[in-house]
Amino acid sequence: MIERRPINPERVRKITGSFSFIEHRFLRDGFFQGLSQHDLLLYFFLILVGDRKGLSYYSYDKICMLLRITVDEYILARDALIQKDLIAFDGQLFQVLSLPDKAADETPGPLKTGEEMCQRDPAVIHQIIVNGLRK
Repeated sequence: MIERRPINPERVRKITGSFSFIEHRFLRDGFFQGLSQHDLLLYFFLILVGDRKGLSYYSYDKICMLLRITVDEYILARDALIQKDLIAFDGQLFQVLSLPDKAADETPGPLKTGEEMCQRDPAVIHQIIVNGLRK
């Protein structure tokens, strides 16, 4: 058995202030493998910024700026996480959800938030306006 001693004992991580976590089951049960790079980036970001209930209020433009992704990439990643039942989103508020019993199939289903979200989501509205101006 390998003895686990820190390589640098003076720099062992400590929990101070706020704390985020990702269940090991996220990797072991196939959730990680089912996500694209942008999906993972957004998911990990939402875990980092969420409170103890997984809630965060970051706007799409701030998220895109911090993650260095486009609005289109953000929308695709957000919708993929919703479809895989990893997050909930009401147009302004995100919630990182507890992991479902098993990783979602690759077959996308309908978004849980439906048409109402498209009418209130600033990122979707922004894309509709931008796309309309391009014509």
